[in-house]
Amino acid sequence: MLRETLKQEIDKLSESQLKKIAELVNSFKSQTEPPSQDNLFWQHATALERAQNFRTWVSQLPQTGPSLSDEAFDRSTIYD
Repeated sequence: MLRETLKQEIDKLSESQLKKIAELVNSFKSQTEPPSQDNLFWQHATALERAQNFRTWVSQLPQTGPSLSDEAFDRSTIYD
């Protein structure tokens, strides 16, 4: 029942939403498959696959915004 309901909901999603779902599914798969020491991802992945993996990892980080104010980045405030 749940599988059919999910299939119906997936059919209603846009392409960008489907890409996000695919990334989520891939992250679930990578969590359930322990990495083998003999077959590390970075050793066999193409540059494009490594870049996509990195972007997926970054997209999972918290969206907190800038950690410092604009004033903190201004060099003139160093000597105040």
